[in-house]
Amino acid sequence: MTTPLPYRVIERKAETPDTATIVLEPAEVPLRPFTAGQFAMVYAFGIGDIPLSVSGFDGHRLTHTVRAVGAVSGALYGLRPGAMVGVRGPFGTGWELPATAGLDLLVVAGGIGLAPLRPVVRAALTGSGRKGRLSVLIGARTPGDLLYAEEVRDWQAAGKAAVTVDRPDARWQGEVGVVTSLLDRSAFHPQESAAFVCGPEPMIRAAARDLVQRGVDPDRIRVSLERTMHCGTGHCGHCQLGPLLLCRDGPVVTWTRARPLLAVREL
Repeated sequence: MTTPLPYRVIERKAETPDTATIVLEPAEVPLRPFTAGQFAMVYAFGIGDIPLSVSGFDGHRLTHTVRAVGAVSGALYGLRPGAMVGVRGPFGTGWELPATAGLDLLVVAGGIGLAPLRPVVRAALTGSGRKGRLSVLIGARTPGDLLYAEEVRDWQAAGKAAVTVDRPDARWQGEVGVVTSLLDRSAFHPQESAAFVCGPEPMIRAAARDLVQRGVDPDRIRVSLERTMHCGTGHCGHCQLGPLLLCRDGPVVTWTRARPLLAVREL
């Protein structure tokens, strides 16, 4: 869908001082269904639009988690229930969770990178067809920057998640360090595993490298990459990464495909 459709904000929850989760429902005709890993172009009227991954689904409702870092994201962050936005999509590739049903699955998220992985975790926890083990590894800058804090605690209580922070506060009693340090505590068979990774690009590189070193097939490591996206349809070229247009060929690609491109500094 290249023409924005009107959606209404029906819920808003502050996650951190600069990040909020908003739930949208169609005011008229809904967009076609999204899959986990895809994104929408969300338009703040009179300001512009930005790509936002989908962090939750409920029928025709869409959930997005937005961090206020610019004019458009700041406007979306500040919306309250009843406000209207325009939404285009779905765009891009997904995580392909069904392909991992018989494998151990590692979900590795850094910062706001947990947002596009949240639907994967929810589906994996409730999916009756999953046979492999699930390990959710989450890294945040500080305890106050952790997204979906209550939900993550539920995942931890179920023995499915581990969390680490870069800078602890006085009340933090958990792990301290980079998210890749949690791999040593995760139960998985490397030759029978898949991994989904999203976060800052240095963290993606480090996590994918460590997973490969442990024996995970790079074709089974899927990473979500970010470049500036304007059109969402592969026409403007702003999101080009070598031969890829990430709004069309990504954002989710295999590490086999991503690794040689990320090794080129000019890209």
